[in-house]
Amino acid sequence: MTTEGIEAVFLETHNWGRAAKFFQALGYELEFETDHSSGQFRNGDGPYVFVAEVPEDREPQTRIVFKTPDADAFRPDPAVEVVTPFEETHYGTREMTVRDPDGRLWSLQAPAGN
Repeated sequence: MTTEGIEAVFLETHNWGRAAKFFQALGYELEFETDHSSGQFRNGDGPYVFVAEVPEDREPQTRIVFKTPDADAFRPDPAVEVVTPFEETHYGTREMTVRDPDGRLWSLQAPAGN
């Protein structure tokens, strides 16, 4: 089984409020905000953008998340280095981390319980 396109973009920021205003100015609507300086934005039917604030001493990261419908049915090709296998998340999905040939990390996301 392969992935089904991009599910989301996860972004880290040093200033949640400024980042939220930036995405809203680009036409994204805030779908929900957490009580710990993060939230999810959407613009149309495309991937959602999840933004989370991190401490100033941490370099903000960006990660693209690919969608897969069933974590249990997903069998990565040997050319794909699995860094962490599918694990349950605290936000109701299962995620796997893989590394591309240039060392970049990518996430695969599946519904929980599959």
